[in-house]
Amino acid sequence: MLPLHDNVPTRRFPLVTVGLIAANTAVWFWELHARGARIDRYAFYPCSVSGPCTGFARDHLGWWETWLSSMFMHASWAHIVGNMLFLWIFGNNVEDSFGRLRFLLFYLAAGIVATAGQTFVTLHYAGTAAASVPSVGASGAIAGVLGAYIVLLPTASVITLIGIFPVPVPAVFFLGFWFLYELWQGEFSLTHPVAGGGVAFFAHIAGFVFGLLTVRSLTVRPPLRPA
Repeated sequence: MLPLHDNVPTRRFPLVTVGLIAANTAVWFWELHARGARIDRYAFYPCSVSGPCTGFARDHLGWWETWLSSMFMHASWAHIVGNMLFLWIFGNNVEDSFGRLRFLLFYLAAGIVATAGQTFVTLHYAGTAAASVPSVGASGAIAGVLGAYIVLLPTASVITLIGIFPVPVPAVFFLGFWFLYELWQGEFSLTHPVAGGGVAFFAHIAGFVFGLLTVRSLTVRPPLRPA
């Protein structure tokens, strides 16, 4: 089952969405050349907000830097391909409704809020070792995009390749599919990132709720209706 695109057109080319996909992809290939060392240094560590950090987590940039850099890093090919596919399908319509600058700021803010939500849960419920695991990925920011999309286009469908046949599937179903996919990528960890770099589930919840709560205040034009 492969999602291809939704059934909602846009007014203009989604420049910011494509730019974010390009940036994430470029960082991924940069990351591959020395993946372990670069995750160790540029990933976000909850312990950097409230220590102590243990193990390899001692040698990393500060939380005020890695809060942003970690949003463009990923844990695996499946992680980045899945994230970028969902950003492509759902981001263009949110960008179309927000405008380019508002969408870019919203995307970055959703990622920061997602990381903050996960950090709070990890520090309070998972302990020092879990707080010293690196966290990476665009998942929290994309969860914000999905939250906004569901409010803007609750009746949209995603054209999905099932076998050899393109089939329209309700976007709400794909919201659930994405959450389950990200849970699987994070090895079903709720309170902390998985070893080796990942984003646990509360980041998605925080990002998604941020999208739900801010979408109305950021929308400058309604999206086009599903075709």
